[in-house]
Amino acid sequence: MDSTEGISHTGFHAGSFSANDETRAAAEAARRRVRIMSATLHTAPPHHESVAAPAARLALKTDGTSRGLLDGAWWPRSRDLLSELPALTDLLDPLWGRITRIAVNPKHWPVIPRKVPVNGHIVKVGWFTPEIDPHKLLLLSYGTGRWDLLVIPPETGAESAAQLMAAASDYDGPPLTASALIAADEARYGVCATDEPMGPDEAWEYEGGASAVSAAVPEQPGPPSRTNRLIIGM
Repeated sequence: MDSTEGISHTGFHAGSFSANDETRAAAEAARRRVRIMSATLHTAPPHHESVAAPAARLALKTDGTSRGLLDGAWWPRSRDLLSELPALTDLLDPLWGRITRIAVNPKHWPVIPRKVPVNGHIVKVGWFTPEIDPHKLLLLSYGTGRWDLLVIPPETGAESAAQLMAAASDYDGPPLTASALIAADEARYGVCATDEPMGPDEAWEYEGGASAVSAAVPEQPGPPSRTNRLIIGM
């Protein structure tokens, strides 16, 4: 009886040791699987080279005493101010001093952000109507000055955009407003000039005859003259 109990007792403990070994082996295998999965899930993401945004397309007056109604022209690639304004101000800050405020007419801009981060500082953006021409951008540099740019519609063709840039940045051209310049260019191609009737001043400027329109938007092909003009991004 004692011998049987001893065997049973010994066999019981031997079986227990075997079960514990299997449990530990299974736990270790599970831990290895977790480590492998963790290493797979937390691999470093592939490195992507940053792509520089394309430069803003500008034509600016650089010399002379008569500024006229416009200081130049800007040809954005879209109507997204949040993506377009940083490239524009990056170019203008060294030329005109840090741009601190920008204002537009909301007619042609679907979204107008209140603030735009630009190369280490914030530019405040506002809108006014009817104080600002729908085809114009107003820029302010604190303590330096104010500038007015013709905004060429993004969908404009390259030849037409070059002519509009030349007209807006030419000191010898007629003092047309931004909308009058756009209307003259659209009229040349038989396109409806504006969605709304022009004001008396704009109508007078636009109806000044073929000489006024021809001088505002030159018909001759080729790049515009660079005299007294800074052209960027073209």
